Amino acid sequence: MKHLISATVENKVGVLARIVGLFSGRGFNIDSLCVGETENPSLSRLTIVVNGDDAILEQVRKQLGKVIDVIKVTDMTGQPYVERDLMLVKINAPPGKRGEILEIVDIFRGKIVDAGLKDVIVELSGTEDKLEAMLKLLQPYGIKEVARTGQIAMLRGTK
Repeated sequence: MKHLISATVENKVGVLARIVGLFSGRGFNIDSLCVGETENPSLSRLTIVVNGDDAILEQVRKQLGKVIDVIKVTDMTGQPYVERDLMLVKINAPPGKRGEILEIVDIFRGKIVDAGLKDVIVELSGTEDKLEAMLKLLQPYGIKEVARTGQIAMLRGTK
């Protein structure tokens, strides 16, 4: 089962390594990990996506809560949340095909952020499914390179 965990942590050296160690120590592969400073520069927010058994993941979540630099842990699984992923993709784009590529990018509300003589770089944010759908449509043009941030998420509503 896919689990989405958010953790607010002290923005200190070594915290991320300890947290990742908890997951690897339990044999969990992290599918996605995003870390960034919050509205408070002394805190960072981690968004972690893992697939695994509910019972073992609950044990890892509890252990996360015991790490001294962890302020708050939230398992978003099964709760309403907004999620986004950011992707940059470099595509072969000869002059005769740029119009077609632009149409595909527009359908997905992406944007071309760089254009060279032989290729373009497209930026797209959205759900993982949305990004995968655009990649599938761009595949015939020749994808040269893809960079993705990983999933970020926030619970809906007020707490």
